[in-house]
Amino acid sequence: MSAVRTGVGVWFVGARGSVATTAVAGSAAVVAGLHPATGMVTETPPFASAGLPALASLVFGGHDTASCPLPKRAEALAEGGVLPHGLPSAVRAELAAADKEIRPGGPLPGDTRTDEELITSFAADITDFVAGRGLARAVVINVSSTEPAPRPGDPRLPASSLYAAAALRAGCPYINFTPSTGLRAAALQNTVAACGLPHAGRDGKTGQTLLRSVLAPMFVQRALAVRAWSGSNLLGGGDGAALADPAAAAAKNAGKERVLADTLGTTPEGQVHIDDVPSLGDWKTAWDHIAFDGFLGSRMILQTIWQGCDSALAAPLVLDLARLVARAHEVGMAGPLTRLGFYFKDPDGGPAALSDQYGELLAFAADLGESR
Repeated sequence: MSAVRTGVGVWFVGARGSVATTAVAGSAAVVAGLHPATGMVTETPPFASAGLPALASLVFGGHDTASCPLPKRAEALAEGGVLPHGLPSAVRAELAAADKEIRPGGPLPGDTRTDEELITSFAADITDFVAGRGLARAVVINVSSTEPAPRPGDPRLPASSLYAAAALRAGCPYINFTPSTGLRAAALQNTVAACGLPHAGRDGKTGQTLLRSVLAPMFVQRALAVRAWSGSNLLGGGDGAALADPAAAAAKNAGKERVLADTLGTTPEGQVHIDDVPSLGDWKTAWDHIAFDGFLGSRMILQTIWQGCDSALAAPLVLDLARLVARAHEVGMAGPLTRLGFYFKDPDGGPAALSDQYGELLAFAADLGESR
C-alpha cells in the first residue's frame, strides 16, 4: 500500500529573489508562532472552511540563475530592514531546506539548448521535486524579475514562457505574479487550452495599483469626471534594475493602466514613470496625481503617496495564491481562475474594482469549501 501524499509543493521561478525568500522565511515564522499572518487574506475567518492546505504542509523549491543561498539572502534582507532582525537565524533550517531544492535556471548566456530542451529539463526538475519529497501536488509561481515583452517574430519563447510550459508539462498549476509573458505566449495557447490545469495571473497587485483599484471606483460612483491620472515610482533592488529597461517598464505599466481603463471606461491623460534608485533597496515610493472635475466644472486634485516594502507586500499574497490554487487543483478546477483577480493588476477576467474582486474571492473560497 503506497503512502498517502499530503504535502504541497511551492515551486518558485526566481527562488532566490527577495519575494521568494520573504515568503519562505515568513511562512516558517508564522508556522512557528514567531509572527502573526499579517497580510495573508487566507488566514482570515471567511477562508477557514475552504479546505486550503495548511501553511505547515507547504514545501518550497524552485529555479533561479542566482547562486546566493537562501540563508545568506535572508540575512541581507534583514540588514535592509525587509525581514525582522533575528528572523533569518530563527528559521535558518527552513531556509536551508528550501535552498537544497533550488535548481539552476536559464537560459544563461551561451546556453545552446533549444526551447524544447529547456522546457524538458525544467519540467524534470519539478517532477523530481514532487516525487522526491512525496508531495500530493505542487504549484509553480513566477516571482522573477520582469522581462521585456517578446519582439514580434522572435523565434524563441521568453524565459517566463519556458517555465510556464514546464509547469504544465509537469502537471502543475501555474501562477504568474509578474508582468512577464508566461502562459500568454501565442505559441502556448493550444497547450494551455488542453492542459486541464488551473492557472492564474498576471502581475501581483501590491501597492500603487491596489490603491488605484480602490480610488477609481470612488470617482465613478460619485459621478466625478477624472481628467488626468499620473504616477511616479521610485524603487531599487532587482525589480528596480530590471524596470530600468524601457521595454520591461512598458510591460509593467500595462497592468497599472488597465485598472483605470476598465473602471473608468476610458484611459485618462497621464503616464506612470518608473525610476531605478538602487539605494532604496527593496523599498518603494509611489506618487499619484489625480485631476478631476466636480459640480459646475470645479477643478480639483487628489494626490497620494504610497511607501512600502515590495517583498513584504508581495510575500503574503504569494502564499495565499499557492494555497488557493493548490486547493483548486485538488478539487478538479481547470482553466483561468478569474475569481482570483483580487490579487492581480492584469487578471484573466472579472471585475476591476477591489471591493467587487473581494466578493468574487469570497465566493471562490465558498465553492472550494463546498467541494470537500
